[in-house]
Amino acid sequence: MQLAIPNFRSLKISGAVALSFALSACGGPSTTADVKTETPTEVVSTSAPSLDLEKRQLKFGFIKLTDMAPLAIAYEKGYFKDEGLFVTIEAQANWKILLDNVIDGTLDGAHMLAGQPLGATVGIGTKADVITAFSMDLNGNGITVSNEVWEEMKPNIPKQADGKPVHPIKADYLKPVVDSYNAKGKQFKMGMVFPVSTHNYELRYWLAAGDVHPGYYGTKDITGQFQADAFLSVTPPPLMPSTLDNGSIYGYCVGEPWNQQAVQKGIGVAVITDDEIWKDNPEKVFGVSSKWAEENPNTHLAVVKALIRAAIWLDENNNANREEAVEILSRSEYVGAPKEVLAASMTGTFEYEPGDIRPAEDFNIFFRKNATYPFYSDAIWYLTQMRRWGQIPESKPDGWYKDIAKKVYRPDIYEKAARMLVDEGKAKASDFPFGSDGYKPPQTQFIDGITYDGRSPNAYLAKFPIGLKDGEKVLDDGSVAK
Repeated sequence: MQLAIPNFRSLKISGAVALSFALSACGGPSTTADVKTETPTEVVSTSAPSLDLEKRQLKFGFIKLTDMAPLAIAYEKGYFKDEGLFVTIEAQANWKILLDNVIDGTLDGAHMLAGQPLGATVGIGTKADVITAFSMDLNGNGITVSNEVWEEMKPNIPKQADGKPVHPIKADYLKPVVDSYNAKGKQFKMGMVFPVSTHNYELRYWLAAGDVHPGYYGTKDITGQFQADAFLSVTPPPLMPSTLDNGSIYGYCVGEPWNQQAVQKGIGVAVITDDEIWKDNPEKVFGVSSKWAEENPNTHLAVVKALIRAAIWLDENNNANREEAVEILSRSEYVGAPKEVLAASMTGTFEYEPGDIRPAEDFNIFFRKNATYPFYSDAIWYLTQMRRWGQIPESKPDGWYKDIAKKVYRPDIYEKAARMLVDEGKAKASDFPFGSDGYKPPQTQFIDGITYDGRSPNAYLAKFPIGLKDGEKVLDDGSVAK
């Protein structure tokens, strides 16, 4: 337990970071293990927190991925304590349990998939009002295939003068492999982490750009496999490498360190990173229930302030702090992966296959390029992909997308927290897009060359050769009709 006393920042009597290692499939049970208890320590502040906090003792959840780093750094560097907050951080078994725990109040907030607050708000799987005022990072995912599939792909892939593959590697080169599996009556199975995950949409985007249909969702069949050439299913992130190794899937899309672990164990090849699919794409967010945000507005601001400071630390001085971040994240209470696996993607390089190590300074971006700002256009992109694949079964007008984005993504809260940091001398005003209308300029750096403009979601959807168009819906038999 941690207690606040007047005129002091905090008196920490005891604290625990509890970790759940039940790596069950979505919806499965979780267990708690390896509890870390800190020794008593007193920290004295020269000034009291400026916010009248409604709640000081908080519990946050996360999944064991490197992009939970802002939470770990805010905790380890004392940024939460600077705000008068006493925080416990607890790993969750899977994304469904994490979301459920935020909704029912077991957790005050959590490291979430960018699609989770949106999916919950529109009623995909779970119906609940969840918001985000903080984007945790850009990029950070990859797609890995088994060694066997890689060998089958290689003859199709152009090579550099040194014999290494030309990147980015498109799904065009996977298509003949998928076609051969299907011709033999063998489903080409791939893993992703959750139905509304960035990974699901990135994997689908990459496959469809190579003319490999990833399947539609129906109102009665929510497996997402209608008309599929490649069959996608859910696998918890830490289980991805072992599931690939035992042959249950032939490839997957996941965040780090689970691509690099497959490479270093020699069981797979990382064929593409998500920034090669969509450059500087938003990845995770920090989510809270709308009810919690309404009841704890000052506490929410304090949390966002601490997370912004953590993101700044992670990127400052050209990523000079990344080695220390790797050491922190390697601990069992956080990601718990070997330092060399974490460093393979967090310190400016990415290893695609053994020995093929290439510069990747932007693989993990935590603060640069306005990474922490919750842009409406980012939210709308996720909503377009939910509609594209049938998770949103009916057509919606452009205004609907914009309304949902404004309901879920809260730049107003973010900007208020950021301005407080600027006033306190802890951040520079030039580092924030103050006064933004919430929309990025049209984005062109997608692997299929299609331009995305968040102001025109239906026009964007109309550009895709594969995917639902305006007025179309998936029928119960899996066919598509107007």
